[in-house]
Amino acid sequence: MPAVLRVALPVPLPTLFDYLPPADGRVEAGSRVLVPFGKGKAVGVVVEAAAEAAVGSARLKRVLRVLADGPLRDTELMATLARAADYWRGAPGEAYANALPLALREDRPLPDLREEAWALTTTGRSALDAGSRRGGSRALLDALSRGPQSAELLHEMLPGWRDAARRLDQAGLIERVETRSAVPAAVTTPPVLSEEQSSAVSAIRAALGSFQSFLLDGVTGSGKTEVYLALIEQVIAQGKQALLLVPEIGLAPQTVRRLRDRLGVAVQVLHSNLAEGDRARAWLRARSGEAKVILGTRSAIFTPLPHAGLIVVDEEHDSAYKQQEGFRYHARDLALLRARALDVPVVLGSATPSLESLANVQAGRYRALQLRARPGAIRPPQVQIVDMRAQRLEHGLSPALLAAVRDTVARGEQALVFRNRRGYAPVLLCHACGWHAECPRCEHPMTLHAGRRQLICHHCDYTARLPAQCPACSGQELKPQGQGTERLEEALAAQFPEVPVLRIDRETTRRRDAFEQLLEGLHQDKPAILVGTQMLAKGHDLPNLTLVAIVGVDEGLHSVDFRASERLSQLVVQVAGRAGRAAKPGRVLLQTHHPDHPLLRQLLAQGYGAAAASLLEERRSVQLPPYGHQVLLRADAHQREHVDAFLHEAANALAGAPLQLAGPMPAPMPLRAGRHRGQLLIETDSRSSLHQALRPWFRTLSALPTARRVRWSLDVDPIDLY
Repeated sequence: MPAVLRVALPVPLPTLFDYLPPADGRVEAGSRVLVPFGKGKAVGVVVEAAAEAAVGSARLKRVLRVLADGPLRDTELMATLARAADYWRGAPGEAYANALPLALREDRPLPDLREEAWALTTTGRSALDAGSRRGGSRALLDALSRGPQSAELLHEMLPGWRDAARRLDQAGLIERVETRSAVPAAVTTPPVLSEEQSSAVSAIRAALGSFQSFLLDGVTGSGKTEVYLALIEQVIAQGKQALLLVPEIGLAPQTVRRLRDRLGVAVQVLHSNLAEGDRARAWLRARSGEAKVILGTRSAIFTPLPHAGLIVVDEEHDSAYKQQEGFRYHARDLALLRARALDVPVVLGSATPSLESLANVQAGRYRALQLRARPGAIRPPQVQIVDMRAQRLEHGLSPALLAAVRDTVARGEQALVFRNRRGYAPVLLCHACGWHAECPRCEHPMTLHAGRRQLICHHCDYTARLPAQCPACSGQELKPQGQGTERLEEALAAQFPEVPVLRIDRETTRRRDAFEQLLEGLHQDKPAILVGTQMLAKGHDLPNLTLVAIVGVDEGLHSVDFRASERLSQLVVQVAGRAGRAAKPGRVLLQTHHPDHPLLRQLLAQGYGAAAASLLEERRSVQLPPYGHQVLLRADAHQREHVDAFLHEAANALAGAPLQLAGPMPAPMPLRAGRHRGQLLIETDSRSSLHQALRPWFRTLSALPTARRVRWSLDVDPIDLY
């Protein structure tokens, strides 16, 4: 048999594809190739360059063309991707495709890596003087009136500026110009590190040049970022690269500023809100070694690091690091894989470490470094439980909470009312007959969004107009039940008409730059009230924010999800950590109908560490993760019988394996977007026996006769069973 190329194509199939090499020249593993596929063409990645063909060459098609010069991914990244696809049971093509920005998955030339800058034309200056442009276009013209600006600075000054640039460029008001790549000057000097911070830096610095896993366990406001900065400075001085992962896009702009201002280097950014060309340029600069500091969200873990020195995962407990569709990898765990392969230390930082990471510390796989004090003798916020029982509530807000908000704004300070539910109300109910608005595709209540006068299903995005009367009895008494952030915003604005009330959730931050603009106004020393969801729980420093009031805690106390207590503990501690981060003391109110709940009492009396230790002991006693291991097979189809038949065949295919099966059973949400959903949970206390059974089973699933009638996916180490 002739040697062939084994190619990964971006399709959800558990296989690689064999092709004959192109007529001209040899191809290396990691190269992108254009191949015939089905009735069209596709761009794939060569996984093996000299594989043995499984069929005769007469039946194989030939590669049409090799794209670019040489492989885009080096040996380390290719090997890590192969291990990741094997562990998370992803379709190989989807795993390899995930490792490239979208612009590099297509048949087009590599983007120009020269420094990009934009300047006003003469016509553009006239338009600025005449005031003929508004909104984002006006803001971009203003920014360029001070002279040519690099794309990197424009990303920071005006997130989402690309759309305005496209319009102005087409109108001839701005033009692209070439500038020399300027190295930004460091403008901030590092603070004197505390004893704990210095100790952490010294321990990790001693490991540079070798693999070691560190858990930086530091209370909110303890200065974990200063530890990262000190270490990255050391790495850059050695001529190496540092990769810093953050869980949310909203954290990227402020982190870029801190990195650049402290280190005096260009920071390459990778996240989904960037234009595809910008992501590709940042990725290629990292690949060439030109980029010394790379900052990104989950998918940035696939960035090539030819001169790797350090990998940092901030807020390592955050569920945003888990990909929930397609190739379902976990960026934190992949960071550990890459660090081992690259022989560099990896730092996992959090004020509320995941139970998985704490168990790894107990097992001796991670080294824990503690930061227990806030620098500058800043006191931790005082936490107080507000008993809601028998109290008269105003839109779900207790008199004690409203009084605390009133006192805070009277002092010229800011308050955050946290409610992890967007919309106006989660249910619209007819008081006359009991009808409630239900999604016809999910059979779940639809959320009322009063500002848009719409009912929206938060599970499938189905929308309906707000009815003028009850569709069942024609009654006029349609009443919203419960509170979302929109209703709390309305209630607080009515209570405090003289104080700005800002709502920060997915609805108010749809524009690329909206989140940054909302936060920008809060850095001033003026009173304000924030109403927000978990977007505000992470990493934002608001010096004048002194009160945090947490509403809706009770929902997390009675969940059937075994991870709910861990998540509630993390959320409470993270949100509470927003209060009193500067010189002013902070206060936290926890509003609940269950003031004596053991979890809340332990959190307040002993802190997150003690609560996490109790939760770990509970998990150990029943062999739940991290002491047991799980895989979830999900399936959905338009007909319930197709789901049931597939899952029963899948369960039968595991007969005799040393595993425990739960199911087949309906998913906790059995109907979603008009599709019936079911699942099969596989559990064991042995990771090796689990994966030994999974490999052949994964291939068997695709060949099952019933597999063609359903959409199915495997989730290894699922973070929810929804």
